This record gives sequence, structure tokens and C-alpha cells, in this order.
Amino acid sequence: MSVPADAEEERESLDLDVLFVGAGPATLAGALHLSNLIARHNDSVGAGGRRLEAPAIAVIEKGAALGNHSLSGAVMNPVALRELMPDFLQRGAPLDHEVTEDAVYFLTERQALKLPITPPPMRNHGNYVVSLNRLVKWLGEQVEAAGADVFPGFAGVQVLYEGERVVGVRTGDKGIDAQGRRRSNFEPGIDLKAKVTVFGEGARGSLTKELVKRLALDSGSSPQLYATGVKEVWEVPAARTKPGRVLHTLGYPLQRETFGGGFLYTMAQNLVSVGFVVGLDYADPFLDPHAELQRFKLHPLVATLLRDGKMLHYGAKTIPEGGYYSIPRLTCAGGLLVGDSAGLVNVPRLKGIHYAMKSGMLAAETILDGLLADDFSAAALGRYETALRASYVGRDLYAMRHFRQAFEGGLWSGMLKSGLIFATAGRWPFKRRQPLEDHRHLRKLAGRAAGRQAPADGKGLRFDDQLTFAKLTDVYHSGTTHEENQPAHLLVPDRRLCSTKCREEYGNPCQFFCPAQVYEMEADEAGGGNHLKLNPSNCVHCKTCDIKDPYGNITWVPPEGGGGPVYTNL
Repeated sequence: MSVPADAEEERESLDLDVLFVGAGPATLAGALHLSNLIARHNDSVGAGGRRLEAPAIAVIEKGAALGNHSLSGAVMNPVALRELMPDFLQRGAPLDHEVTEDAVYFLTERQALKLPITPPPMRNHGNYVVSLNRLVKWLGEQVEAAGADVFPGFAGVQVLYEGERVVGVRTGDKGIDAQGRRRSNFEPGIDLKAKVTVFGEGARGSLTKELVKRLALDSGSSPQLYATGVKEVWEVPAARTKPGRVLHTLGYPLQRETFGGGFLYTMAQNLVSVGFVVGLDYADPFLDPHAELQRFKLHPLVATLLRDGKMLHYGAKTIPEGGYYSIPRLTCAGGLLVGDSAGLVNVPRLKGIHYAMKSGMLAAETILDGLLADDFSAAALGRYETALRASYVGRDLYAMRHFRQAFEGGLWSGMLKSGLIFATAGRWPFKRRQPLEDHRHLRKLAGRAAGRQAPADGKGLRFDDQLTFAKLTDVYHSGTTHEENQPAHLLVPDRRLCSTKCREEYGNPCQFFCPAQVYEMEADEAGGGNHLKLNPSNCVHCKTCDIKDPYGNITWVPPEGGGGPVYTNL
């Protein structure tokens, strides 16, 4: 994944002062805040003071347009947006609706038991239901208006180093065919050299993953834990629900030992976000997050709302859930981590957007100091991490540092232990254990027939194309497209492992944990065996496979820039 900055063939190079990788709320807030800080600094500099003359600031994004790959639940705390621009409402921020009602339900298969009191972390008074992809598009417009450059359709594929110092990113080559040969439209990637590079690729970013490993940024921290969230947006009959209503659920359809739950967020224009989140530390190799969403919609609480409606959009993403102890070191010489790439998500509050934006803003403040002092050493950039941990981001995450561990024993003990955490302001009366990586929780098929396969439609679930949908139908509604004649961006080096050991020990769980039907096991034509069939054109870039494969035999890398989902209202 990484190469020395001076290696390989001669290619175009662009020198920048600051490079933001990924166009999400963290990087866009950072680029905008930095542009504003520079303008204010220059306005305030007196005679003889040092001005910053038009530093080159750029944001690159692998999606063909800003927001195409941006997805979240989402209910957003506006605190960071208000800090970034106090007049955000007057400037047309696309916040769908302020939360008007909160409720939490415990679901059995047929009943919905409303909790008499909404737990404090789940109260959303003053927050907004938002579409993250619409918010990102709008933030990008503000960034460009402030003078920074935004380049969609450019995927970062390699970190550039000088020794152990990050000096930029190489973008992917374009015009390579499926066999790795250059086509007539071949364009080599560009080396984007920068004094400082800010990594905000989202959860399990391919460059961040490589950077953390190479520089041992996770030394001393716990393994990151993840969840996969799958979501649909529906249009429902008028007056069925009111905008700003926020419902969260526990229980059905998950087994009690599996962490996760559902949500229903109602928006303007009769739209409803319905989604389901599954912690990837689950044990059942046949668990299928997409199927769990479909089963969730069959519950009377949800089905009553959606019946006679129309499903419009679909998407999936992974969420970093490890919390405070899983945050790696966030700086190195020439580089910083922000947002989901840094693991900044408050799981009990189901919030991460405002943390992402705040991290980008604090990164910008550190970068301003670096520009003025011409110092981007690890020591100089370390002020960012100090500021982040001292901010409400660090304080909130520290207070909930034991929350995810509380649910290791299942739902009931987790509810009791998490209650103690809230009652004692974050204290933990039990021994802190080092968690296992998510893929190590999968249970082998011991005690089951060797090679047993669960139904490919999600444990016998039948899809009616009115309320429940097959994966390929949902993928169609994600707008996902990829150039077919390009190298597969899902790397499976040992395919024989799939048809032998993985089939025998786990029943090929990739068929189930992938929410886009990228992985299929097909019978060999000669009979007597099967082989893996890859469908990379279905991929919605959630990275679940990179996390949950029990052998680490799948690696997600960016496809040719621009490919992937085209999310709308998600």
C-alpha cells in the first residue's frame, strides 16, 4: 500500500501545503476552518507581521461527486457546526428537521415495549435529523467558496513517505483493465505532495489502515471494534408520521448475545430513514446484517409505518465502536487522523458527526500554527491530539470508555452494567479486558454438519419486494456503479481457502456479512466442489469484508476513482 516518495516511474507531482484525504464532515470542516483561520490571521497581522499568502489547500475524494459515498443514520448534534459557522441556518445548512420526539422500544417478535423513560444518552432535544450526503455536498460548496480546492473522483491509493515522515498521497491510476494492462485511455495517478496530510477516509480507511500499521500508531491501544449499519429511505403515505420523530429499538430480531439495534428517523416530505446496526463482534457465522434489517421491517412497529410506502434508497457502512481505548495515536510527522478514521464515535449516544467536525477544526488550528512556524514535526502536530482529548470529544469518549465492554456478556447484563456506568459517571467496577478483534469472535461450525450452508436469502427469509427486498434489489437502490473492466478492488489472495477450510470451519460467512452480495460460492462445473465468485461491481464500500473475514483473506482497496454508490438522502 505504501511506496517511497521517489520510487517507481516518473509521474506528475503537485505540491500543496495541506492535503485532506476524503471529503467527509471531518475533512471539510477542517478545510473550511483552516481557510477561515488563515483569512482572519492575515486580516489581523500588523506591520511587519507574517502573512500566509494563499496556502495551497486541497481535498481529494474517491466518489465521483461530494456526498456520493457519505452515509449515516443520522441525528446530528449541531454544536460543532455552530462553532464553525454560527449562522449555519441562515446560510442554508441542509438540516432536515429538529428532533421533536424521542422514544426507545424493546422489541419481542410481535410486541414493542416502550421504555417509560428515554435513557439520557438517547435524548435528542436540540439535535437535527440530517442526510449526511446532503450535508457533505453543502459543506463542500462552503469549502470551495472559501478558496480551497476540492477534487472528487480521485482515490488515494498510496501513502508517500520520506523515511517515517508522511509527505503526501498518490492517487490511483485510471484506465487499467481487469488483467492489469493499460488501456488506450490510461492516466497515471498523481503524487500529491504536502507539508501535512489529514486522513479522514471514514471507518477502516485503506490508507489509514496502512499508516497505522507501518508507524505502529495503535501500539498501546485496544483493537478497534466495528459495527455494520444498513439503511433504507422510504416515502410513506402522507400524515403517517411527523417530521423529527426519532425511535430506537433493542432486542428483536437480534439474538441476546449480539450487540445492535434498529432506528426510525422521520424527515420532511414524508420520508423515513429505517436502519439496523449490528456489532461485528458477533459469533454466528450465518448472521446477515441486511437480512436483519429486512426482518426488523416485518415487526408490527415498523411494518405499520412503512406499509403502502415506497423504498427509495439503500446504503451500508461500518462504524468504529471501540471507543476511547481503541483510539490510536492520532499524529505522526506530516500526518493527522480525524473523524471515523480516528475512531471518534460515541456509541451510547449514537453520535459521531459533530465529533468528526470538531476533530477537523482542531486539526486546522494545529495546522495554522504549523504553517506559521513552518513546523510539521510529530511534536508540533501532537498539539492536535492534546487539544482533542481535552475537548468535549475526548471528555465524552472518556466518560463512556467502558460502555462497549459492558455488552460482552449479552444484552441483559449489558443494560445493567451500562446503567451503572451512567449512574457512576463512567466508573467501571469490573476488570478491564482487552477485546478481541471482531473476526476472532466468529464461532466455528463444531457440532454442526461440516460444510453446512445457511439459506442464501438470510436464514429462510422470503422477500416480497413490497416491504422486504433481496440484496441485489437494495444494491440497485444504492445507485452503485463501477467500471467493469478494471482490476477487482477486493483482493482475495488465497481463493482455495474459500472452498476448503473456510467452508468447512465457518460456512463461508462472507456470503452473509456482506450487505451487497459481492461474495458468492458457486458449484464447480465438474461437480464435487465449489469456488468463490466475486461481484465487485455490487460493492457499496462499507469495508465489512475487510474487518470480519475470519482469516484476513480479504482486503478492500479503492477502485478506480469515481466508482461506487451514489447515495441520495442517506
